[in-house]
Amino acid sequence: MTVHISAAPGQIAETVLMPGDPYRAKWAAETFLENIELVNETRGMLGFTGTWRGHRVTIQGSGMGMPSLSIYANELIRDYGAKTLIRIGSCGGMQPHVAIRDVIIAMTASTLTSPSSGMFKELNFAPCADWSLLSAAVKAAKTKGCTTHVGGIYSSDVFYAERPDLDEQMVRHGVLAVEMEAAELYTVAVRHQCRALAVLTVSDHLQTGEALPASAREQSFGDMVEIALEAAFS
Repeated sequence: MTVHISAAPGQIAETVLMPGDPYRAKWAAETFLENIELVNETRGMLGFTGTWRGHRVTIQGSGMGMPSLSIYANELIRDYGAKTLIRIGSCGGMQPHVAIRDVIIAMTASTLTSPSSGMFKELNFAPCADWSLLSAAVKAAKTKGCTTHVGGIYSSDVFYAERPDLDEQMVRHGVLAVEMEAAELYTVAVRHQCRALAVLTVSDHLQTGEALPASAREQSFGDMVEIALEAAFS
């Protein structure tokens, strides 16, 4: 048990999927796992452990933003022995060829700052995904026939950004989408010699203003969860 996770020793699997929304964690566990058990509800941040094709999996909400994600990733690794952490979540498309409902597999995650930035001092550290997970996720996405994009994303530390100049430069340099957690996840994982990946669904678009209705999100997010599970156990 930690300050933020009430699971007992042995209740957390070595493979953890991390949606930001705790209720998305509940939906994913009930939809994709068998023999599920509620292992955490401290502060309402739900976590469930079950099995997928005989493999133990935990799906634990991470909250919104890198500071919250950092707390859960650190405790899952340090106190519960998690070895593979995969973020599953939504993102905002930034490129014209990226469409609503497309899946993005994040190779790298740029950021202005994260909870880990201070330890690097003058170094502009470049967080990236684990190659074994990345390549397996790409293969799984191709098998499913999903429209998928692989490349760099941007992890923002604010939701309501007011930097159109920054957005313009990211679009110019090929950044596929924006979200709020992956850069810190990648950094924490590599610090502890663990594997990490972000598999994301485009729920809205910064250029077109399109947005996926809330009622349609769960069905669209199913592909992302399946890709993450396939990648974890390939």
